[in-house]
Amino acid sequence: MTNSRVPEIRIQQLNDLPVRSDSDYVLYWMTAQRRRRANFGLQRAVEWCQQLGKPLLVLEALRCDYQWASDRLHAFVLQGMKDNQKDFAEAGVAYLPYVEPKKGAGRGLLAALAERAAVVVADEYPCFFLPRMVAAAAAKSTTRFEQVDANGLLPLRAADKVFGRAVDFRRFLQRTLAPHLQQFPIGDPLRPDVCKGARIPAAIAAKWPAASDELLACESKALSKLPIDHDVEPVACMHGGPVAGGERLRAFLADKLARYGDRSHPAADSASGLSAYLHFGHVGVHQVFAGVAKKEEWSTAKMREKVDGARGWYGMSEVADGFLDELVTWRELGFNMDWQRANYAEFESLPDWAKATMGKHATDAREQTYTLAEFATASTHDPLWNAAQRQLVREGTIQNYLRMLWGKKVLQWSRTHEEAWAILVELNNRYALVGRDPNSYSGIGWVFGRYDRPWVPERPVYGVLRYMASGNTVKKLDMGDYVERFSK
Repeated sequence: MTNSRVPEIRIQQLNDLPVRSDSDYVLYWMTAQRRRRANFGLQRAVEWCQQLGKPLLVLEALRCDYQWASDRLHAFVLQGMKDNQKDFAEAGVAYLPYVEPKKGAGRGLLAALAERAAVVVADEYPCFFLPRMVAAAAAKSTTRFEQVDANGLLPLRAADKVFGRAVDFRRFLQRTLAPHLQQFPIGDPLRPDVCKGARIPAAIAAKWPAASDELLACESKALSKLPIDHDVEPVACMHGGPVAGGERLRAFLADKLARYGDRSHPAADSASGLSAYLHFGHVGVHQVFAGVAKKEEWSTAKMREKVDGARGWYGMSEVADGFLDELVTWRELGFNMDWQRANYAEFESLPDWAKATMGKHATDAREQTYTLAEFATASTHDPLWNAAQRQLVREGTIQNYLRMLWGKKVLQWSRTHEEAWAILVELNNRYALVGRDPNSYSGIGWVFGRYDRPWVPERPVYGVLRYMASGNTVKKLDMGDYVERFSK
């Protein structure tokens, strides 16, 4: 394609097939960036529409047999589908929100749509089952099949090594990120003059009908018919979708950003609350960065030089720089590993020094041990840990600082380090809205030494892994109201 505004480094052709001229539409398969705006994948599909003179068809599908499928995760995606249905309808663009009613029911849908497509454009995402799913679809496609990376400010392929420490990755960003900050997605890539006119073939619509209004509204009766985990309920205090995500971003910029430095304190309520929207693609990282930059009246000319891995290099206010270190350095550090290391979700992916110290202390006596069921039901001896687990079950998240303590105590109270890893993965991925994400695996890995260093003194069970204690946390932060809030 000529004159594409999507950076070449973000586009991968996954097969050797040409574009098909005898086709009905361009197909955009929305899997990781589930929104209309500031979306490189959608932008690429629209560019193909413009070049080929073909209309656009958007498929957003939700299978029922992915691991940890539940009312909670389904509801968040469905709420986004409802937003997208309205958004694409207003633009006159064909959109199919398909929700699999039983295992295997959606098999063949993408292939059937691709048979009528000039080109298929999909999202790239380096985690969970999505890479295997996209690769399998591309292998079966009968036309050109592309995937587009919109995961971070830094394209995945801009770094050809895995970084073991945040400071090293930050140093790399300081050398290489600036040009990519000049290549943002278009705010609204839809071009109604070229995108309108696609029709979902009648046979496909009959075999794979669009999700009902009741299901898109997340009505309990409709959800109950799906073969998913109904014990993990939708989060009552958080609504999914690009509309709610945009509102959350605007509220953060207007009020919470100035207080972001206090986010470790539960009473401050100053965390961004954007992680789930980023995870499901209802908000994009470019939108968040652009919002902060506008708030700060910032340009790349303000970026500091010769900072050698130190924080505070964007040249914004201290709180904005601190937030961007979390949004870019720490978030994208996980993406950097996950797309290059197939074993990112396994205990064996941990640093050698961490595995060595855990091996040395593998047979240490544990003062307490708990099973997965006891952890899941917050049945430990520690009121603070129990409160954190109850928040996870109730709200799909854990307060910023307590998330780290939560993980460290599971490490300490499990029979083995390997069992602790498995328990944390299960609890996080089942209950957390942001589970199954590179950032989640970074957080779990950090508990076991990933992106960290050895700490002294050497302790039982921990070895030289970083130690954290509930008592010290209570002394450091005011946790009384938090524990009371999640005491039941």
